[in-house]
Amino acid sequence: MPTVTHTPDALKNGVQEDFIKLTSALQGAMDEKNFSGREIDRLAIAHDASHYLLVPGGIVRPENAQDIGKIFAAAREHQIPLAFRSGGTSLSGQSSSDGILLDTRKHFKKIEVLDSGRRVRVEPGATVMMVNNHLAPYGYKLGPDPASWSACTIGGVVANNSSGMSSGTEFNTYNTLDSMVFVLPSGTVIDTADHDADAQLREQEPEIHEGLIRLRKRVVENPASVDKIRQQFSMKNTMGYGINAFLDFEKPVDILEHLLIGSEGTLGFIASATYRTLPILPAVTTGLLVFKNLIDASESIPDLIAHDTATAELLDATSIRVAQRTGLVADALAQINVENHAAVLVEFQGQTQGEIDELSHRAEPLWKSLDLASPVTMSSNPAERNKLWAARRGLYTTVAGNRPSGTNALLEDVVVPVQQLGETCRNLSELFDQHGYRDSVIFGHAKDGNIHFMLNEQFNDAAQLSRYQAFTEDMVELILGNAGSLKAEHGTGRIMAPFVRQQYGDELYEIMVAIKRLIDPTGMLNPGVLINEDKQSLVQNLKVAEEVEDTVDRCVECGYCEPACPSKDLTLTPRQRIVIRREMKNAEAAGDTELLNRLQHDYRYSGIETCAVDGMCLTRCPVHINTGDLIRDLRAKNQNPVAAQGWKVAAQGWGALAPAASQALNLAHLVPSLLPRTATQIARKVLDEDTVPQYNAQLPAGGRRRKPRANPLAEIVFFPACVNAMFGGVDHRGKADETNASQAFELLCERAGIEFNIPTGIEAMCCGTPWKSKGFTSGYQVMSDRVLQNLWLATRGGRLPVVCDATSCTEGLETMKAKVRAAAEYQTGRSLDADEPDFSRIEFIDAVAFTAEQILPRLEVKHKLDSLVLHPTCSMTHLGIQPQFEMIAQALSEDAVVPLNWGCCAYAGDRGMLHPELTASATRAETAEVNAREYAAYASSNRTCEQGMTEATGHTYQNILQLLERATR
Repeated sequence: MPTVTHTPDALKNGVQEDFIKLTSALQGAMDEKNFSGREIDRLAIAHDASHYLLVPGGIVRPENAQDIGKIFAAAREHQIPLAFRSGGTSLSGQSSSDGILLDTRKHFKKIEVLDSGRRVRVEPGATVMMVNNHLAPYGYKLGPDPASWSACTIGGVVANNSSGMSSGTEFNTYNTLDSMVFVLPSGTVIDTADHDADAQLREQEPEIHEGLIRLRKRVVENPASVDKIRQQFSMKNTMGYGINAFLDFEKPVDILEHLLIGSEGTLGFIASATYRTLPILPAVTTGLLVFKNLIDASESIPDLIAHDTATAELLDATSIRVAQRTGLVADALAQINVENHAAVLVEFQGQTQGEIDELSHRAEPLWKSLDLASPVTMSSNPAERNKLWAARRGLYTTVAGNRPSGTNALLEDVVVPVQQLGETCRNLSELFDQHGYRDSVIFGHAKDGNIHFMLNEQFNDAAQLSRYQAFTEDMVELILGNAGSLKAEHGTGRIMAPFVRQQYGDELYEIMVAIKRLIDPTGMLNPGVLINEDKQSLVQNLKVAEEVEDTVDRCVECGYCEPACPSKDLTLTPRQRIVIRREMKNAEAAGDTELLNRLQHDYRYSGIETCAVDGMCLTRCPVHINTGDLIRDLRAKNQNPVAAQGWKVAAQGWGALAPAASQALNLAHLVPSLLPRTATQIARKVLDEDTVPQYNAQLPAGGRRRKPRANPLAEIVFFPACVNAMFGGVDHRGKADETNASQAFELLCERAGIEFNIPTGIEAMCCGTPWKSKGFTSGYQVMSDRVLQNLWLATRGGRLPVVCDATSCTEGLETMKAKVRAAAEYQTGRSLDADEPDFSRIEFIDAVAFTAEQILPRLEVKHKLDSLVLHPTCSMTHLGIQPQFEMIAQALSEDAVVPLNWGCCAYAGDRGMLHPELTASATRAETAEVNAREYAAYASSNRTCEQGMTEATGHTYQNILQLLERATR
């Protein structure tokens, strides 16, 4: 029978007892911090990108292959089911389980570039994007290129044999794998790179070795089996096991290695994979072919393939409309007056521009022969190309994000021979109409005959659930009737497991069952996935999204946000913060107040206190959710009235309080560090760790008081940030330096001949971020009114730009401007009158951008640095000024480095002092990379970020303006 997961009941499943047995068996063999049975953790990790929801009995985070072997042994002894989770971006249900979930994302992240980039060894927790970032300096990249590349991990890419936009079958994992290290359910570890790997397998696993030989013989001696396999695997195909390995290889270890690819965690654990990489083709041109209908577009694909297009991505009419609604598309898409139109995104790639020009020239007669709705324009402009690709890559999540609240977005993935593509698309559209699916989209990798289509479904409605089952049965008949595969690249998972026999026939299905029985005889690994005879499993353990609030309701649980989150390895990710809000709603709806209270209690620290509200999740989210805004709103709703009033008073008296904080730091430096540290420790215990910052000896002394400066010749208004007045500047040794970022910027302006003023009342002004991030709305309003009114006067009604010397404060001022204007228009229900201040006219520029563009060209760098490492900030990302930051750095040193592992430091104003463990976790990877060598200087562009990185690395970070000022003396 169809079932919808009721999580309060699922939390009580019997597998929780298995978790207790497993932890007892592994006591002393693994670090206890790598085990969690907490309800909030189990519910958080239960949600992946699929429409299935199974709550694990517990979570284990192994650190290495040896840990995996220990876990396998204990699980085998106690008959405990196991499953693996890494990125959680899989769509078919293969990364969810009600057994014990092994989370491999936290510890398995090593990336080792080999042979000058021609090969790369990767652990399963590394994302495709991070691997490609490591390879890019060498001019190489991975073959697989899934659309979820920024979040999907190598574990999933191997386990699903993922492909993507341009990899096809030629460059997927199966065809670009060099070797792997795998762990079998018995605990046997094999490195297939070893010259005697097959002998090791024969010695340690004789039954498996002999069994694979026997199965291969059975396959190759059956002509019907050989023909079926060759036909099915001539296309993209991730349905069932990769039994083409029996035809492609003879040695059992090679067969097993390739059976593990695409096995979805049902045969063993892949501890590392070594890939043969592809050269990055630097010359690229991209264009859009707009057709009058989907059939014409589909039927053009064979000709496009014949003209050597590297990609041919199909978008139907609904896909185009959805992309247009984002307002972020390229002109070629924006200008389509959509009726029944369809489009194909094509790209030519080559080593030189000459190659691209030749390919484009050869294609011109084809463009003219096609019945297109508009002329073809090919572009090599990166901005235009990125817009075209952004529309395609973000299509699924954009469509899903606009679904009706309470519904699930289902993305299906099928493939047919290219010559059958047009007819299949036509028949698929007819099925949508027949079953009442409106606004369903068809898009995908048309060059491979691989299309995706999306449905919105309400699983709580029995009638709609029956419709979904009937549609699926008809869709299966359609695809298999056209000699296709029900899964091209998303993996069989739970959704298509019941149809594996139907696709391959009894003989080959029995081969697959025999593979599973041979390698995992107890069925311990990922039961119910890939091999499952139960036809009802398609509609069991379904996910239903309760309506909570707009931010939460829009989330499609894709997980794209997670790699950018600074708390991902400490507490919760943005996706998890959102799904726990849904689970609280579930508990409330079920009347389970005890569960609700426990979740709320744990969420305070894991969800609210350890969120840096840095907004980096927004930079990755395809439906534009800033989970930081959600957390700020929750802080505002749950604020302590006494604290809120105190922060309002602080805003009102900021002119006295900010200098007092500076003096307190000066005083702290005059006494033994033990005294202020002990005082703050006591205060944190008496009051609250989320209220009182922890003092540490690495904090600098206080800075100089800010003073106004009148200048009738001013070209700019300088807004020195209060954080630079509270925290004094430091030199490269960490000693007090009178020339902090504010003074450095003033000196640079004077040196470059740029006139500036500083607003009257500056000593009482702040960007408002401390109030906004903590949810203290009353204090934020007080500060906003004061700052914008004073800046309106200082800028002469918005005629002079405002330059701020702390990047997060520049972003804070931009946000303040937008919030105040929006609030004014909302409250009055009208546009502003002509005589009212229009704060939107105030232009804010960060000092880094202003210096790079206006000051640097006027100065001579006289004292270059031997080397320099940079820490870009999250605010820098939001403002889009990292290129200017790097421009200054490159002027200072020929060896200016941005770490590959840089990310938000999570110091977040005082968050790093309130919860030092957050910054320690957020910066761990970057710190290891930075400390792998010595640099002459360490730089950032925000005082608290500099402090966070100083504490994390043990090296003194300075503002890059200080370094430039010193270098141009």
